[in-house]
Amino acid sequence: MPKLWNDTIEEHRRTVHAAILDAAARLVAQHGLASVTMTQIAQAAGIGRATLYKYFPDVQAIMMAWHERQVARHLHQLATVGLDAGGPGQRLHAVLHAYAAIQYEHRHHPLSALLHYGPHVADARQHLRGFLADLLTEAAAAGQVRDDAPPTELATYCLHALDAATELSTKAAVERLVATTISGLRP
Repeated sequence: MPKLWNDTIEEHRRTVHAAILDAAARLVAQHGLASVTMTQIAQAAGIGRATLYKYFPDVQAIMMAWHERQVARHLHQLATVGLDAGGPGQRLHAVLHAYAAIQYEHRHHPLSALLHYGPHVADARQHLRGFLADLLTEAAAAGQVRDDAPPTELATYCLHALDAATELSTKAAVERLVATTISGLRP
């Protein structure tokens, strides 16, 4: 098959896949996971049920794929924040702040408890831990964070500390949490 044809088919598949994920997320947010059917998702996505089943076997699989996409977007957002800031300490601070904000914003998401498990979450967490460890290594080399503990341990400390943002009720509390976490990193 010509490359243009393959590209067009692949683009169509990506578009349908995204439409399915978006439609399912909207329906689940409106009606709850237990109330949403494959028929409703197909109708909302503008496709037939047979087409939907070519992509996903059930609603749970769709929601897991949606969550994987959300996690990937968050990782990309954090990487972008890490590139846009100034020196190592500023990049670290920006990433920690962005991570805490993500946690805070999703604290009451109806699918959080249901979807925050599985290999995609563990892989993303490991990727994020490595990313933070790299930022911490750079900041330690610049004398901006402590160097008496391995960067991976400090990255784990940051992640666990900032996960508490899901329990906070105000953005001011999140700011205090980030400041407290960063103070624990000082040399």
